[in-house]
Amino acid sequence: MTATVASHRKPKPHTLAGNTVRTAATLALAGAATATALEGTGHAAADLTPAQARAQVARYYQQAEVATEQYDGVKEKVDQARAALTGLQDEAARKTERLNAARNALGFFATAQYRTGGIPTEVRLLLSSSPDRFLERASLADRVGARQKAALDRVRQELRGVQQVRTTADARLGELKSEQDLLAKHKHDIEAKLGKAKDLLNQLPKEERAAVESGDDTGGSPGGVTGAAKTVLSAVHPDEAAPAGADAPSARASQAVAFAYSAIGKPYVWGATGPSAFDCSGLTQAAWQAAGVSLPRTTYTQINAGHRIARSQLAPGDLVFFYSGISHVGLYIGGGQMIHAPHPGAPVRIAPIDEMPFAGATRPV
Repeated sequence: MTATVASHRKPKPHTLAGNTVRTAATLALAGAATATALEGTGHAAADLTPAQARAQVARYYQQAEVATEQYDGVKEKVDQARAALTGLQDEAARKTERLNAARNALGFFATAQYRTGGIPTEVRLLLSSSPDRFLERASLADRVGARQKAALDRVRQELRGVQQVRTTADARLGELKSEQDLLAKHKHDIEAKLGKAKDLLNQLPKEERAAVESGDDTGGSPGGVTGAAKTVLSAVHPDEAAPAGADAPSARASQAVAFAYSAIGKPYVWGATGPSAFDCSGLTQAAWQAAGVSLPRTTYTQINAGHRIARSQLAPGDLVFFYSGISHVGLYIGGGQMIHAPHPGAPVRIAPIDEMPFAGATRPV
């Protein structure tokens, strides 16, 4: 899930649970006709037609991607919480140093007073093993001289500062542990879905398995690669690809497209943001980062970056989103095509935007 990212627009509120429920409902409806045969790994491949097997693998991949985007979002929160906790710990250390310096200064006054005939009660309290007691009897400070009162006030202020920072750090630590538990859950969900896909793929004939894993063929199933896409895929190779940036609405959009072309052929790895591997939102984030624009980490936050555009207004560099839960994103390059990171086993590639249910588009700048 990477350094903290920021969008130039504040993302609209988004509820993970809501989108997960909607996505699950969509997937359930899509697979209702073959649910009995398709769910679970106990059925042999002979129980499924090739088209059903390919469609189920595609559904497992799509469900895994929903969990991946949730993982990416939580990972970002974990990174932010860890960075904040580190900052608070550093701040607590600095404040503790100042507190010790203040107490040392107060000790100097105490030593001087001892030499002249005694240490006031309030000073003894503050220098004791329980300085918190002093805060309950702060009125005693009124009995000492102006310089010593200033020293007492400074110790009191520094002590309160240390306590406040430590309390905040403890709360952050609790948040971090909670987010880490959620992160582990999403990781388990991803691995479970990918495991089911792998089990089903292993039951397919070798040629069909290779085709599905590479993303070159899904048998015309919903969300599958069309014949037109195969033509594009066979014609375009990373070494030959040359982005047609002339149609991009801005120089930055052209730079983002160029980066996406340079990523063609690199593997899909869930949670990856480059430079050697990407997941879908990791690729689009990295592409626009190369153009000097910071995008949020996940599909459901990226769709709120920049401004929405109609499908008829698409231009190179725009982000195109898919599925009702906004669980997949690609970078539009013109001509009805995009560059995207499809799923594990299928590298970054060019594909038509018609191969998945279109959900919307946005232009970052």
